[in-house]
Amino acid sequence: MDEAASEALYQYWKHSQEEDTSTETVFRPATYNFPRSRGRFSFELKRDGTVVFHGVGPTDRPQVATGVWKREGNRLALYTNPAGEPDQVLEIVSISPDRLVVRR
Repeated sequence: MDEAASEALYQYWKHSQEEDTSTETVFRPATYNFPRSRGRFSFELKRDGTVVFHGVGPTDRPQVATGVWKREGNRLALYTNPAGEPDQVLEIVSISPDRLVVRR
């Protein structure tokens, strides 16, 4: 992954389920003009290694949790508990400032 692609990681990403395929999951920056949706999984990757998860709670209210993220080549490991196993591992297929595609 080149330096420009690495720089693109540091932002707030929202799931763009309308663009998903059977093999790929697509995320767009939070500033993207998304169609209306009941809720979208999203996360913000910060330069200090912190990840902020944004979701919809059981009462349809926004829910926020923090954790850490680690990049291992083309893989992003997202942890809510840094001492445990990753909650999610995302294998990057492609990245640009306006689109992040990961393998399902």
